[in-house]
Order: sequence, then structure tokens, then C-alpha cells
Amino acid sequence: MNTKISNTIKFLSADMVQKANSGHPGAPMGLSDIMSVLMKFIKHNPKNPKWLNRDRLVFSGGHASALVYSYLYLSGYDLSLDDLKNFRQLHSRTPGHPEITTNGVEIATGPLGQGIANAVGFALASKYAANLLNDEKTKVIDHKVYCFCGDGDLEEGISYEACALAGFHKLDNLVIIYDSNNITIEGSTNLAWSEDVKARFEAQGFEVARIDGHDFTQIEFALSEAKNKTKPYLIIANTKIAKGALELENTSKSHGAPLGEELIQRAKVEAGFDPDKHFFVSEDVLFQTRAAVEKGDLEEALWKKSLESLTSEKKELLNSLLNPDFSKVEYPDFSGQKLATRDSNGKIINAISKAFPSFLGGSADLAPSNKTTLNDAGTFPDGKNIHFGIREHAMAAINNAIARYGLFVPFSATFFIFSDYLKNSARMAALMKLKHFFIFTHDSIGVGEDGPTHQPIEQLSTFRAMPGFYTFRPADGNENVKCWQVALSLDAPSAFVLSRQGLEPLPKPVFGEPKNGGYLVKESSEAKITLIASGSEVELCLKAANLLESKDIKTNVVSVPCFEILCKQEKSYLNRILKGKVLAVEAASGLEWYKFADEVLGMQTFGESGKAGDLFKHFGFSDTNIAKIAESLL
Repeated sequence: MNTKISNTIKFLSADMVQKANSGHPGAPMGLSDIMSVLMKFIKHNPKNPKWLNRDRLVFSGGHASALVYSYLYLSGYDLSLDDLKNFRQLHSRTPGHPEITTNGVEIATGPLGQGIANAVGFALASKYAANLLNDEKTKVIDHKVYCFCGDGDLEEGISYEACALAGFHKLDNLVIIYDSNNITIEGSTNLAWSEDVKARFEAQGFEVARIDGHDFTQIEFALSEAKNKTKPYLIIANTKIAKGALELENTSKSHGAPLGEELIQRAKVEAGFDPDKHFFVSEDVLFQTRAAVEKGDLEEALWKKSLESLTSEKKELLNSLLNPDFSKVEYPDFSGQKLATRDSNGKIINAISKAFPSFLGGSADLAPSNKTTLNDAGTFPDGKNIHFGIREHAMAAINNAIARYGLFVPFSATFFIFSDYLKNSARMAALMKLKHFFIFTHDSIGVGEDGPTHQPIEQLSTFRAMPGFYTFRPADGNENVKCWQVALSLDAPSAFVLSRQGLEPLPKPVFGEPKNGGYLVKESSEAKITLIASGSEVELCLKAANLLESKDIKTNVVSVPCFEILCKQEKSYLNRILKGKVLAVEAASGLEWYKFADEVLGMQTFGESGKAGDLFKHFGFSDTNIAKIAESLL
């Protein structure tokens, strides 16, 4: 039966790609033997894809999406043959790469390597959840995390970062299945790769098995051994890409193009299938694979029954993790305090952490500088402070999975300049609408003496340009509090871009609030100039406004902690706060400000090394220069 199930997966995948005239048949066909066996090991409930204690199955090589959809359909998820026939079409439930809009897809992996880090994130979340919720009688969490990956995933640097952490934490709940087919788009992997993968992973703290990925006995034995491991487990499965595709088997031509109808027909004949039938699944195969529905339903029912023995304290904890109410946070009051926004942010996240067991996170080895240590919260996986090491990309991808796990709200922290390392993972967070917070300190040329290598210039613009992502750059402590209140209410990722240097407290809002994205902090009747800025530059604008007022030039000042939210305001609101000529001021590239401004005072070059105050003056960010430019607009 394994052979028949495997061949069914092969030809469903080949038919999908052929009908769409687009996609990747090679990997699904090469992995079908393993998948036919793995299906018997996975603990899940197709009727409830969000069951908390299910095994997580991650497809790091997302181009093998036809394999994913074949598996989901055969297992009994809410996916039909018509959905498979609509593969890669507009608005289909079977897009080119797996997305979380499809029931049963755990996480959108996208670019290669992401899925391995995601799998590590799921495994870490599972360990922490088990430490919180399990007791001697009841195992609330005891599932596995499986991950399919290929040569390309392992070549990406993010896989090194993530797997090093997996080994360090001895994640015995993690099983990575490496599809070692030695084929890339360009040809053989030996064009650019000669790595001893077994030695690499053993050095990182994994147990490693090597099998023939087409030998059912070896596959079954390797998977059954996962329960005995005390470390993360890598199964190196030697496979042939496009297994069963006749002359295209084991060739690069099968990687990313349809096999051709004539070849598929011949391959079906060779396997004993009717060559004239497309998307065919025999009754005996469907009967066998759909047993997952009843089995999973029973497993979940037994699990729910076991929860009855939990103490009332554990039940309450589980409920608070599943249903966090962020209105309970007791925020600090920063009125009258001159503080760097990284410092106020540290106090804010500690207030959030104190109120909620679901809030956790860490820094890429910069917690003291980022001010992101959660006080009295312990070290992960027994506590909330995750030490990622200097692994920005893996940190963000791991936290994406922790956010997707269903119990936790994570944050990732580093210097703003190093956000470039994790940008792809931040983008994936936006695509999935994850409640994942990015804390970026050292936000501008105000970094100072570390110089241009450490001074972000274009980063604000790139994050603001990202759909479904919110970038907050608060100008003082109380504005920072308001920004967090907004961010916590969003079903989307947010970044907090924070100053190293102390910032003077702002006056109370005159009109509008931080929740509007931008609001008036100073208003003059019949204003001829509006100065608009975020973060540390708001303080400068207020001082410049006083200079302009001394010349009888009526001036408004608008603080914009979130450019993206301001863009969503009604025209009437914008007309209310933006009067006369508008000058935007930002110690970064700032080209997006031309949406609202007549002129932008921003950075035209990279920064320099020097004291923050000297740098601001050197690059024109002084009250006198701002006033001068504003006056020239009249």
C-alpha cells in the first residue's frame, strides 16, 4: 500500500504542475515515498487544524507545494480535488508556495531556509509550553515538529544559525528530513557545494541517520527512532528527484517545469496507473489515508479529556495564553522625564511581560543595549528571556513560528542597522499578519561614534514601504506607551524604532492622538508652516517652531510616530493637522515624506563618526537650520 499511496502522491503532484503549466514536480515526486510513510506517524486532526497538541509539519522547500496539497487532500483536510486542479491560479486555495490561508499549512516558508528556522521556533515554543503547562499527570504538550528541507535550505546561512540553536537547546522534539537529491536548478549540487552534512549537524549537536529515501523499511525505521532521541534528529534521505519520471528522473530538468503530458502518461503506465485519468485517487488509497480524520479526532478528544485533571491554576494559565487581554497592562507614566526611547521601551515591555505569561522574546546578543531584558522572568526555555546569540535572521524566523504556535506573543530585538539581516523574516511576518514585535534601537545618526556602518539611513523607508507592517518611532516615553497600546491591538507585526540618546518630553497632544499615526503637538491659528517629524526630530521641530514664532511666522508641529497609520487617515483629518507649507524633518533618507510635505530635510549621504550632537548639526538637523529652510518655503 505504501507504493500505491506514494505513486498517487507522485501523479497528483505531476498532474497539478502539468495542468497549471507551472510549478515544481521534481521534489514532490522524489519525496512521495517518505511522505507515504510519514503520514502514518504524524499526530494531527484534519477536522481541527488548530488543535494545540498536534505535530507541526513544516515544508521548508515551499516550491514543493504540490506535495503539501497532495498530503492535505489525502489526509482529509478541507481541500478538494477541484482545489488541486486549480493549482497556482488566481485566488486558489493552492497557491504556488504554501500560505497559511490554506487549512493545514502551519506556516508560510517562502524563501529557502526560512522553514528550518520556523521548525526550530515551533520546537522551542513546544518546549516552553510544556515547561509551563505539563505536570506529572497530564502532558498538555508532547508533540513532535517535522521539517522537510532540501539542499538549497541547507546552503542558506539561516539554517546554520537556527540549527546551532536547536543543538544548543537539545530539541529532541525536532525531526528534520533532508531531501538529499544532489540536484539544483543549475545542475548538480557539486557545482557549488561539497559539504559533509552529517558531520556538520553532528557538530551542531544533532543525532543523524542516513537512509535510502525510497526504501520503505528504512524510512519507517528512521522515523520510528525519533521517539528515542535526546537531541534534535536529522534524517538524511538519499533520493532521486522526480522519482518515477522515466528519463527525467534524477535530472535538473524536472526541478521547476512540467514534465509533459506524454511523459506523465508513460510514467503512469509504468506504475500501473491508467494513463488517461488525471487527479485520480483510488478508493483503497483514500480509505487508508483518510483514516487520519477519525484517528486525529479521537486523539484530540482523549487529549481534551486529559485536561480535566489539570489543576485550576494550570487551566487558568492555559486560558490566559490562548486568550491574552492586553487591556490589563499597567503602563508606566513618563511625564516630565527626559529619556531615550529605548529606556522607556524597556520599562514598557517589562510591564507587558509582568501582566502576561504569553509575552516573551529576546535580542541578537544586544539585550543590555536594546534594554530588552525581562526582569525576574528567567532564561528560556524555563523563562521568557531568549538568548539568540548573534543570529538576527534566525531570531526573526524562529519568533515567527513562536507567534504562529498559538500561545505566545514574541519580540525580536537588535540595532536598527542590523534589521537588514532579518528583513526577509519581517516580511514573512507581514505576509502572515503575525503579532510579532521588532524592537530596533540606535535609530539614526544619533548612534554617534560607531559611525556610518552602524547608522541607519534607508531602513525607516524600507520598513514603511512594507505592506501590512507598522513602524513606530516614538518621540518620548508617553508617546511610546500609546504606540504599544496601538500595536498590541493590531493583527500585524510592528517595529519600534528607538533612540539611544535622551529625548525631552513632549507637550500634551493639541489635536489627535498617536493612534491616528500623527497628531498636533503645537498649533498656531492661521499657521503658515507645519513641521512634521518622528522620534528625536520632533524635539528639534518644536524648538525651530519657537524661532519661527519669534519672527511672527505661525507654525504647527506634528509628531508622526507611525507613518503607515497616518497614511490611512481621512482627508479631513490630514487637512486639520497640516496647514500651510509642510516641511518634513528626519535624520534618515525620508523620501516617503513627500506624500505630505512640500520639502524634506533628510539624509542625502551616509553618516559619519562623531558625537551625536555634532552629527545632527553637521547634517543640518538643528533648530536654526530647520527654521531657515521652513522660512524659505514661504
